Amino acid sequence: MDIKFGVEAKDKVTGFTGIVTGKCQYMYGCTQYCLVPSVDKDGKIVDGSWFDEGRIEVLGHGINPEDVKGEKNGGPNRDAPKRVI
Repeated sequence: MDIKFGVEAKDKVTGFTGIVTGKCQYMYGCTQYCLVPSVDKDGKIVDGSWFDEGRIEVLGHGINPEDVKGEKNGGPNRDAPKRVI
């Protein structure tokens, strides 16, 4: 399965929904996608969460990545995978 960046998607297990903004492939075959939800009820940005590929259900179009592309590539992403010990 190849999920496109920018689509709106849902985690089948938790119901967490958001826009697909990242993809991470691991050496041993696990592929995960980052879902970034809308702001919370107070307008604060909520962190994205990573889910295994099989848990993702595409809901709809979402946003075209070209519509939010800047002139230069961005720096470190706040939703980058974090080291788990």
